[in-house]
Amino acid sequence: MNKVQPITCTATSDSEISIPDTQGRYIVLYFYPKDATPGCTTEGQDFRDNHQAFADANTVIYGVSKDDLTKHEKFKAKQNFPFDLIADVDGTLCELLHVWQLKKFMGREYMGIVRSTFLIDVNGNILKHWDKVKVKGHVKEVLAVVQAL
Repeated sequence: MNKVQPITCTATSDSEISIPDTQGRYIVLYFYPKDATPGCTTEGQDFRDNHQAFADANTVIYGVSKDDLTKHEKFKAKQNFPFDLIADVDGTLCELLHVWQLKKFMGREYMGIVRSTFLIDVNGNILKHWDKVKVKGHVKEVLAVVQAL
């Protein structure tokens, strides 16, 4: 997939998020399995700590999981995230971007979110996609790509 069809999503701060962005910014859309788990917390903190550098590069960050808005609001507040979290409870966005996949862990198979990040331009073009993300160093790599635009 090279382009995201326009979609509006419900997010924290009582906001409706438009993808692609209607304010002329790039979007970093990062998908993670579950709020308040170790890897997801670390990834969110890395995006938080680099938030201003992304903003300086005309880029907005959104985290996405299937957790509901109540869980998202608690997670966002506890971690002081300066960006919104999209509640994709019904999995529409996960299905659209093919991150809801069969996963295996300790011999068990189940459906879940594969940690992934998308860089989307103002026209909905996917400029870069990271699949099966390893948290360590990931945000710095995404930031380098954004700053090179």
